[in-house]
Amino acid sequence: MEFKEDEILQKRGKSTEIQSICSEASVFSMPNLPEELITEIMLRLPVKSLLQFRSVSKSWLSLISTSHFVKTHLLLSASNKDYIHHGVISKPSNTSRGVKDCSVSSLLYDSVPESFELDNPGKNPNAFPLLVGSVNGLICLAINLFYGFDCFIIWNPSIKKYKKLPYEEHIVPYFTFGFAYDEFEDDYKIVGIFPIYNYASLCRVEVKIYSLKSDSWKRVKNYKGAELLGDSAKFVNGKFHWLDKHWNIISMDLAGEKWEEVDQPCCFKGCGFLKLGVFESDLSVFCNYAWTHVDVWVMKEYGVKESWTKMFTVKSPEDSGGRIFYPIILMSNEGEILLKFGSRFVKYNPKDDSIRYLDVTKLAPCLEVQIYVKSLVCPFY
Repeated sequence: MEFKEDEILQKRGKSTEIQSICSEASVFSMPNLPEELITEIMLRLPVKSLLQFRSVSKSWLSLISTSHFVKTHLLLSASNKDYIHHGVISKPSNTSRGVKDCSVSSLLYDSVPESFELDNPGKNPNAFPLLVGSVNGLICLAINLFYGFDCFIIWNPSIKKYKKLPYEEHIVPYFTFGFAYDEFEDDYKIVGIFPIYNYASLCRVEVKIYSLKSDSWKRVKNYKGAELLGDSAKFVNGKFHWLDKHWNIISMDLAGEKWEEVDQPCCFKGCGFLKLGVFESDLSVFCNYAWTHVDVWVMKEYGVKESWTKMFTVKSPEDSGGRIFYPIILMSNEGEILLKFGSRFVKYNPKDDSIRYLDVTKLAPCLEVQIYVKSLVCPFY
């Protein structure tokens, strides 16, 4: 059987075509294909198909279960520029108990994209999940109850596996978090920033880090800065990044647990307020100007103040109604920018400065969004 891989990979529907070829070959002629080719085909299949193909034979189960296969599949899926293996998970509102999922390729290419309710492990009549972050296909949720914080959950929605983290008794009602993968220690970590108040006055800020590998929390004692804003951290260049209440960018090195202030251009101080983001692996800042427009800046060379570059200026629609732009989710192959304006998804085209609202079926107005890649990663059992 002749398999023209390059031709298939050039098409947007390549995953479906490869899946069809793989299914047919498994029935008729797969035993005659070289093992290397079988592996190359499987590495480009979606997670849903791979979960089904684990039942075909012991050899396929063994192949799909190896750490090398899981890591290579993750790398190929994450680097696919058509985003066919990516999803956007969203939390509709502060009072919503569920989370929604929408395919990124659907948002980019379908005329009527559709979202789906995810059966998240933190769903509870009295619980309200918060999106902490996403890395390597894992979603971190902070579960709030009516009467206070309950727990964290690290969850891979693609394979329906999750871990409820040990309860941290000193967690307070007001907090901000970050979630990342520590490549040096091969470990997933959560950092939590907890301001401690006494009669409405800030007494101190406690910082704690959870390690999935050790399944435990520890305290970081060297933070002496101002209170941080409530947005989840942005992870760039091995560091978490937050904004403090003075609009300074504060970073914490995950490996050394050291704190620094990131230099920023003077023009940042003149805008209404800032939002941090990640644009094509670089730290980005959204400078919002009184609901009239937003400037998108990117730090091209990390740690170099002079490398801050203004990439776009996006004008707010005339009917903005006080809504603001949130950091870029991604850029498509065609150069269109997918981002959130207020509670809705929009596509911005820098070529003609146009904005198009995306009406997503079954999606209520959303407050929080996280992009994730669908993967086989399962660091907990």
